[in-house]
Amino acid sequence: MAIIPTNPNTPGQRFLIRNKQTLSKKRPEKSLTESIHNHKGGRNCYGRITSRRRGGGHKRLYRNVDFRRDLLDVNATVLAFEYDPNRSANLALIQYENPEKTKSYILAPDGLKVGDTIFATKKQLTEFTVGLSLPLRNIPPATNIHAIEIEPGRGAAIARGAGVFAQLLGVEGAQAILKMPSGEQRYLNADCRATIGIVGNIEHQNQSLGKAGRNRWLGKRPRVRGMVMNPVDHPNGGGQGKSKGGGGRQHLRSPWGQLSKGFPTRTKSKPSNSQIIVRRNGKKVKKG
Repeated sequence: MAIIPTNPNTPGQRFLIRNKQTLSKKRPEKSLTESIHNHKGGRNCYGRITSRRRGGGHKRLYRNVDFRRDLLDVNATVLAFEYDPNRSANLALIQYENPEKTKSYILAPDGLKVGDTIFATKKQLTEFTVGLSLPLRNIPPATNIHAIEIEPGRGAAIARGAGVFAQLLGVEGAQAILKMPSGEQRYLNADCRATIGIVGNIEHQNQSLGKAGRNRWLGKRPRVRGMVMNPVDHPNGGGQGKSKGGGGRQHLRSPWGQLSKGFPTRTKSKPSNSQIIVRRNGKKVKKG
């Protein structure tokens, strides 16, 4: 993959930077897709906007991705790599070598190729290749992993974005120590499954959309700064001319008064706080 700047023929291509990828041109697997009918533009059942800056966007199909990898000890062959409009990572279409010839989508890790064989298992292995799905207790320390479960059997929830990975630091009894993509270190159940390797499409973060319209295709509406709003619309609005924070010097807040800078929003009583060793800011958690 490579980042390719565009020779501009139109104003919209002036700042466009594309990510060249070798993906399949065929339509997605019909048995693994379903239509999405929940485009509500960020509105709740009363028609009120609860999630701002959502709406529009191109029609898309949802690809059912196998985040559990619960078909164990059955080899699967990679058939193709496909684009997924619902996430930044690409998908790999695999076919299992069972009598039913089951097909499924998984997150495409970096380094996996068409024709490669992967599988999921609970057994202890000696070789760890990209795409293998194993419990954390059976993975050697210092291994880069992705698609990690928070609870055993629940399905992958950690490290699923393009170019993202976590690192297994070690296993202590029934708990594994994981370094998250944010830098946070925490405990996880050692029976949680993870996939070897880094999520593919690493150059995704270096792309440039080039124009506002391309963001609208993704279902993202414009984002307006609170400082340029009126006082009735935002706590930071108002002031004579350009001024910081509504004519005064109050701290930046959300439209509902929540501090937006330097204020920790994580609940202090969150049960999983006890599993954190080092926070993302590098501070060790004191165990009381």
